[in-house]
Amino acid sequence: MTIQLTIIKIEEYGPWTITLGTDREAKLQMLQANLYYDLQRLFSAKGCLVFSNRFDEYFAITNGLYLPDHLEIYSELVDLYSKLKISMAIGNGVTPFQANIDAYDSRRMGRAITEGARIFVTPTMSFSKSMQSVNEIVQIMHIDMNNSAKKFSKLSPYEITSIIVKIHGRLSEEFLKKEALTFFIGGDNFMVLSSSATKQDIEETINKVSKEMNVRLNCGIGIGRTGRKAANAATKALDTIRNLRHDGKDLPIYEVQCL
Repeated sequence: MTIQLTIIKIEEYGPWTITLGTDREAKLQMLQANLYYDLQRLFSAKGCLVFSNRFDEYFAITNGLYLPDHLEIYSELVDLYSKLKISMAIGNGVTPFQANIDAYDSRRMGRAITEGARIFVTPTMSFSKSMQSVNEIVQIMHIDMNNSAKKFSKLSPYEITSIIVKIHGRLSEEFLKKEALTFFIGGDNFMVLSSSATKQDIEETINKVSKEMNVRLNCGIGIGRTGRKAANAATKALDTIRNLRHDGKDLPIYEVQCL
């Protein structure tokens, strides 16, 4: 199983923001929100899925995406955000972490596919076809907390956020040991981009974090040929866990394939 990641980044963002003056924060927050919206819109239309990393950097699962598709998205982004210096770095790996390293190396080596587009690839990548075989598979976990509204009913909104951040940190630490990448996606939900983690590995990690944080985590595992299909399958799996729980069946981990 191989995964392809495209890391989209606003380059030289810090120096550019300073030119806006000190009363800039509201503008920057709106800009970042709009950019995330447009990235998700453009990539999801091609079967991909985008995660925000640090607001000026985004990770897209781009299995099966062709270089012309990247160029098409890049061109639209440049038109929409002409004042920003946007780049893409494409990486492949047997694990998401390795794909992340490969994309980092692509950017570090600075080998752009054309002179006019800041899309970076490693020397071994093909320019004429998808960097991935159509037979490659993506594995995504969709994790949420069981009955969080009841558990946190006596806590203030900010106290709840503090706990969620800690859970995110622990999930990230544990799954990174398996070279998987964890992203917070809102509410009490997380998605983990993996490659071929076994149910046993996943269950051990989920149980460990649940015990440490004194919460109950559910995990839907999705398998698909693209990021969007894998996420769809993962959410279907999570919904199945909820439905089974309503029927009196306790099954915190469930897998769905959407190939």
